[in-house]
Amino acid sequence: MASGAFPTPSARPWCLAVTDATTSFGDPTTAPFWTAAARRELVVQRCPFCGAFQHYPRPFCLSCDAAELEWVPVGGGATVYAATTVHLRVDPALEPPYVVAVVELDEGPRLTTNIVGGHAPIGARVRLTWRDRDGAPPLPVFTPELAS
Repeated sequence: MASGAFPTPSARPWCLAVTDATTSFGDPTTAPFWTAAARRELVVQRCPFCGAFQHYPRPFCLSCDAAELEWVPVGGGATVYAATTVHLRVDPALEPPYVVAVVELDEGPRLTTNIVGGHAPIGARVRLTWRDRDGAPPLPVFTPELAS
């Protein structure tokens, strides 16, 4: 896009899309994420004006304030940015101990997730996999990449 072609910010009803309408996969802002997850496809938002990727879903671009965002698939590779091991039961579906992590996707955005299937310290490479859930789309989780 040519220099100076960024959109002009306009007033937006910030909470309307989140609080006043729902779909079978959540609110209108997050529904495309969960719809893709149901197909086992990880998508994030990308701004067609400035090219920035972002996650978690928002109704505007964090970089240039554009309101027209697109959803694009990501490759599934990531690096562990932060991690902690949880030893207390907070949900019947999560048997402690389990690892909660923030991973940085190769495309740039960070995602809060779980590390499954092995140890992955900060800086380790991890790969996307999915945790099935009854009556809901699967959750994106990550597993350590095997060293070559």
